[in-house]
Amino acid sequence: MTDLRLRIGAGAGFADDRIEPAVAMAEAGAVDYLVFECLAERTVAREVQARHADPDAGFNPHLRARMQAVLPAAARNGVRIVSNMGAANPVAAARATVAVAAELGLPHLRAAAVTGDDVTDAVRARPDLVLMESGDPVESLLPDMVSANAYLGADAVLAGLETGAEVVLTGRVADPSLFLAPAMHHFGWGADDLDRIAAGTVMGHLLECAAQLTGGCFADPTRPEKQVPGMDDIGNPIALIGKDGALELTKLPGTGGRLDRRTATEQLLYEVHDPARYITPDCTLDMTGIDLVETGHDRVQVTGARADGPPEQLKVLVAYAEGFIGEGQVGYAGIGAVERAKLAAQVVQDRLRRRGFTYDEMRVDLIGCTSLHGAASGTSEPYEVRLRIAARCRDRAAAAAVGFEVRAMHVNGPTGGGGGSVASVRNVMAVQSVMVPRDLIRLGVEVFGGGQA
Repeated sequence: MTDLRLRIGAGAGFADDRIEPAVAMAEAGAVDYLVFECLAERTVAREVQARHADPDAGFNPHLRARMQAVLPAAARNGVRIVSNMGAANPVAAARATVAVAAELGLPHLRAAAVTGDDVTDAVRARPDLVLMESGDPVESLLPDMVSANAYLGADAVLAGLETGAEVVLTGRVADPSLFLAPAMHHFGWGADDLDRIAAGTVMGHLLECAAQLTGGCFADPTRPEKQVPGMDDIGNPIALIGKDGALELTKLPGTGGRLDRRTATEQLLYEVHDPARYITPDCTLDMTGIDLVETGHDRVQVTGARADGPPEQLKVLVAYAEGFIGEGQVGYAGIGAVERAKLAAQVVQDRLRRRGFTYDEMRVDLIGCTSLHGAASGTSEPYEVRLRIAARCRDRAAAAAVGFEVRAMHVNGPTGGGGGSVASVRNVMAVQSVMVPRDLIRLGVEVFGGGQA
C-alpha cells in the first residue's frame, strides 16, 4: 500500500549546523520538504548590521554553502526547501540561491523571498509599547534600537509556497511554523482546523532543533540509559504526517544517533515554559495530553496534541546595542595554579581601576573551577586552570583595556602565565520583547529565477 503521508526533514537546527545530514536526506530520505531552521534571538540583529555594511548581505552566512551542497539532490528528487536563512535580507538570500542554482546547472529553479517580519518603523512609531521583560516603554530603547522583527506564522510561509517556488526563504518566522506550513499547503488545512494545526505545530517543535531529537544533546557517556551510537554521523529527524494529522517520527536508516521515547520527551519539553500553553503565532498548543509511543526502531508515534486559537498579537524581538564586552584569557599550570590565577585576576582588576575605567558588569571565571557553578562549587584543586575576565561597558577603550591588561600578565603577573592568551572586544547586542497587533504586519513575496525577476 502506498504511504500517502507527507515526509518533512529537518535540514538544520541552528545557524551553524552541519550540512551533511541534509544532503543525505535529500539524496536518500524520500522527503517532500527539507526545512532549515537557522535563526536565534540575536541572529537577525547581527544580520541587520551586516546588511547596513553591504546591501547584498544580511542573510545566513552559510546559505551559499548549504545550497551548493543540497540543491542538486533536492532538484533531482523533487524536494522543496523552506528556511528562515533569509534573516534580515530574504530578497538577497533568494537572489543568492538562484545564482548558486545557475552555477550548478539548475537555471529553472525559483526562490521565493517572504518579507514582512521587519516592523522596525512600526515599533518606532509606537514608543508607548511596553517591553515584556522590564516593563519600560520601548521609547527607552529607541536611541540604541537596531531592529524589531515579529515572529510570523505559517501564513507567511504559505504565501511563499503558493508561488510554486522550489525554495522559500523567510526572515523571522516562529520555528514550528516553518514545518507546519508545508503540511497546511500540501493537505489544504485551514487555519481554524485546530486539531491538525496542533499536530503540525508539535511536529515543528519536535523537529526544529534537528539532531537534538536524534540524540545530540541527549548523549551522556556517564549514564547507561543515555548512550547514543554513531555520533560522528548522527542523522537528522524526519516527520511522517498524514492528512488527518497522524504523526510519526523517524530518521534516515543507517545514520548514527537514536530516536525513541526518551529523546523525543527531552525535545518536547525543550524551551517550554508552560506545557499547557505553548504559544505560537498559529495556535496555543496544549502538550499535556501528548503520548509518545515507540512503533519500531528509531520510530516514535506522537498523539494527543490539542490547541486553542492563535494569540491576538504577535511577539516582536527588539534588538538594541548595549555597548561592548572586553575579554581576556590566560592559562596557569602546575602546583598552586588556582591561587596564581586568583592573584592575576585581582591585579588586573586593580590596574583597570588605577587607569580610571569603570564597568557595568565584570565576570572573573576560573574555567574548570568556577565558570559554571560559581566559587562555591567545591571543585578539588586542579593542576591547571584558565583565567577568563570579561567586562561589559559603554566605552570601547575601557573594553579593550580588559584584554590588554590580561595579556600583560605574561611578564607582569604571577609565574607560569601563558597558554595562548586571548584578548577581544565585541559589540553587545541585547534583546527585549513587545507584543504588537497583527494588522501591523505587511506580508510580501517576491520570486526570483525560473524566468522571474
